[in-house]
Amino acid sequence: MIESLIQFVNSMAWSSLQWGHIVMIIIASILLYLAIVKGFEPLLLVPIAFGCFLANLPQAGLLNPATADEIGGMFYYVQYGLRLELFPPLIFLGIGAMTDFGPLLANPKTFILGAAAQFGVYTAFILAYLLGFDLKEAASIGIIGGADGPTAIFVTNKLAPHLLGAIAVAAYSYMALIPLIQPWLMKLVTTKKERECVMPPPPPVAKWVKIAFPLVISFLTVMVVPPAAPLVAMLMGGNLLRESGVVERLSKMAQNELINIVTLFLGISVGMKMSAEVFLTAETIKVIILGVIAFEFSTFGGLMLGKIMYVVTKGKVNPLIGSAGVSAVPMAARVSHDEGLKYNPNNYLLMHAMGPNVAGVIGSAVAAGTFLAFLN
Repeated sequence: MIESLIQFVNSMAWSSLQWGHIVMIIIASILLYLAIVKGFEPLLLVPIAFGCFLANLPQAGLLNPATADEIGGMFYYVQYGLRLELFPPLIFLGIGAMTDFGPLLANPKTFILGAAAQFGVYTAFILAYLLGFDLKEAASIGIIGGADGPTAIFVTNKLAPHLLGAIAVAAYSYMALIPLIQPWLMKLVTTKKERECVMPPPPPVAKWVKIAFPLVISFLTVMVVPPAAPLVAMLMGGNLLRESGVVERLSKMAQNELINIVTLFLGISVGMKMSAEVFLTAETIKVIILGVIAFEFSTFGGLMLGKIMYVVTKGKVNPLIGSAGVSAVPMAARVSHDEGLKYNPNNYLLMHAMGPNVAGVIGSAVAAGTFLAFLN
């Protein structure tokens, strides 16, 4: 009996608990606070924070690899959704089914705002290379500026898989923290008069145009940037389910059950990459800092082009919608809308901001495909 008790006590994990585990558990708690108390994208932050918490419980065995004698830990298998690049395209299928490209088609000039908001991708790519990362690592870090977690995972898996944990966490965490990251720069770059600008309602878009759009974009993208095909094809395939109007069950499944399940497992899997041994390194700190820079420069690029369009159109385009060109859908569009309301209670920018917002999704996928075409 006493021997069994001693054996039980010795099997406890207290002796394996290191200061790094405690630091990461505190970080997980902060992420949960931001998600639950502050409401910062809980669908992303809660699974990520929980995965981070689990990853830093010593001897839990959730990530133990399979051996000839024993099966692996539960998340050893779940994370194959990341390794085999299944999760990102499936997420894009759900996003496509939820996305209305009508605002973009109604105001096609906002497409270039989505392109301008990729400025941070290339800025971070150059900075990362100058800081000593090789070209493939720099490209993986740069894609964080696209504000698109699935795209960042897709690129990093191919170019720099050893950085997957840091890059995935940076991309998803910053997507969720856009309400903190963007507003100060929006106020700094734009004037009060520009922020008060009221845009006219967008015109209606014919149904045939909405059906043709995903086919045309898929064709053009794959012809120009073939490596972007898995992401763009699934995004546009999901949108085709939505706009066709004849497969409502499939569209709703992609919008709800599929994307919810994949988001849960993707979030936890990303969080499980945040173990103290892997995460608390100088390299990770550089990635996190470069990720912030990428987001800010992407926001800056969209805002500056928005200001140019404000002048060219003689005040018919509110520059705030330029910040929505980062592809964090629909968080970035909501931030643009909320900032506009602060300065003009009649300023309803959400539908206008969705144009560059969904254009940013396409833009980030094209940027990813470009990197892969040159470097993979």
